[in-house]
Amino acid sequence: MTLDQLTAASRDEGRGLAVVALGGGHGLSASLSALRLLSDRITAVVTVADDGGSSGRLREELGVLPPGDLRMALAALCDDSDWGRLWRDVLQHRFASDGALDRHAVGNLLIVALWEILGDPIAGLDWVGRLLGARGRVLPMAAVPLRIEADVVGPDGRTRLVDGQSHVAVAKGRVTQVRLDPPKPPACPEALEAVRQADLVVLGPGSWYTSVLPHLLVPELHEALATSPARTIVTLNLQPERIGETIGMPVTDHLAALVAHAPDLRIDAVVVDPGAVEDLDLLAEECAGVGARMLLRQLGRGDGTAQHDPLRLAAAYRDVVDGFYGDVRP
Repeated sequence: MTLDQLTAASRDEGRGLAVVALGGGHGLSASLSALRLLSDRITAVVTVADDGGSSGRLREELGVLPPGDLRMALAALCDDSDWGRLWRDVLQHRFASDGALDRHAVGNLLIVALWEILGDPIAGLDWVGRLLGARGRVLPMAAVPLRIEADVVGPDGRTRLVDGQSHVAVAKGRVTQVRLDPPKPPACPEALEAVRQADLVVLGPGSWYTSVLPHLLVPELHEALATSPARTIVTLNLQPERIGETIGMPVTDHLAALVAHAPDLRIDAVVVDPGAVEDLDLLAEECAGVGARMLLRQLGRGDGTAQHDPLRLAAAYRDVVDGFYGDVRP
C-alpha cells in the first residue's frame, strides 16, 4: 500500500495519517512545509528554550513561554489560500522602529495576548491555528519555559559551561553535552498524547543541540518517544554550520549525538542529501548499527542555500513511508 492509499484509507476511517514533527525554528518549518503535502493531521511539538530576540524579551518581561518557534511552526502550517498566506505574513511581520517595538514579531505579540486573555497556552495556539486555517496543531514540548546549558570544548581544548539557547547556538567550540533547566520539566500532556497516537514521528532537521536534542531531555516526552509504536524518521541537515553549535560537525556525528542522548529511541529511517555526507559508508554503518534504513535523496532547493526544498523533502518522506507500509498493509 502506498502513502496515497494509506492516507486515503485513513481519511475514510475518519482519522488521517497522524504525524508528529519535533524541533524548532527554520528546521521544523522545513519539515512541516514538506509534511503538510502528505497529511493534514500533523502535530508540531516545539522547543520552548529560546531566550533571544523578541521571544526572549517577552519571556523575560512577562514570564511566558517563548512564542517565536511556536509562531514559525504555525506559519509553516497555514492554509494555502489568500486568507492563510496573508495571516501567515502578518504573523511573521516584524516592526522596525527606534522604540520598544523594534524587531518584535506581530505573531509573538498576538500569541502572548491570547495567552493572557484565555489563561491557557494550548487554547491560545489553537486559536491562532484557526485564524491561519492551519493544517495541523502546534504544541510546546514542555509546560514551562526552559533554559539550555551546554558543555563546550573550545579551540584551546578546555571545557566551559555555556548558558542559554542564544549563547549555545553561537558558541565557539564543540558541544559535548546539553542539559535543561529545570532538569525534569513537565511535558505538555497534549504533546505526549500526540506522540502516543502517532503513525509517524519526524526529528530534524535543525539546530541539533538547541532545537532537536532538547526534546529528548524532557523525561516524559523521551519516554513517550521511546515507547511509541510510531515509525521514526531522522532528517539530517544539508551542510555543517559555518558558525555556532555544530560548526564543522559531520552529519555522521549528528546521528551519533542523537543516539548518545537517547540510546533507547528506535530510529527506523534516516533521510539525508548525499551532498551533505563526507563518508557515505560510515553513515551507512551507523544507520545499520541502529537498525535504520538510510535514504539518499537530493533535498536542497538548488539555489545555493542550505534550505530543504519542501517538494523534494516530501517526496523523500513519501518514499520512506511507502517502504514502511508497503509490505505489511493490505
